[in-house]
Amino acid sequence: MPVKRTHLGEAELEIMQILWSAREPRTASQILAQLQGRRTWALSTLMTALARLGEKGFVYCDRSTRTNLYTAKVPARDYQAQEGKSLLQRLYGGSLPTLVASLYDSRAVSREDLEELKAYLDTLEGGEPDA
Repeated sequence: MPVKRTHLGEAELEIMQILWSAREPRTASQILAQLQGRRTWALSTLMTALARLGEKGFVYCDRSTRTNLYTAKVPARDYQAQEGKSLLQRLYGGSLPTLVASLYDSRAVSREDLEELKAYLDTLEGGEPDA
């Protein structure tokens, strides 16, 4: 039966960010150490969260060694794209201009941010960014 990937909760996202930034598989103890200061979890709590992430299809656990090694099964970019599309649809009816206007009006993005976005879009279209 295929596993359906869903939205990650805040704690799950913190775990995934650790795995996404790792250059190699991580043990639960290594993940727990990186969560220090953000979460006051016992190892058993982390193990439960890792098991749930595995059930959701986000994490792979290699049990072939003496210590279980965890890696992300879903690339960060894939999850970000999925969540970005979902956010855009749910909050802004799929309208990117409405999202950008909302962020600009609330001062969450600056004019410089918008100019950087414009330059990026120009390069996607094969045009030259304005000098």
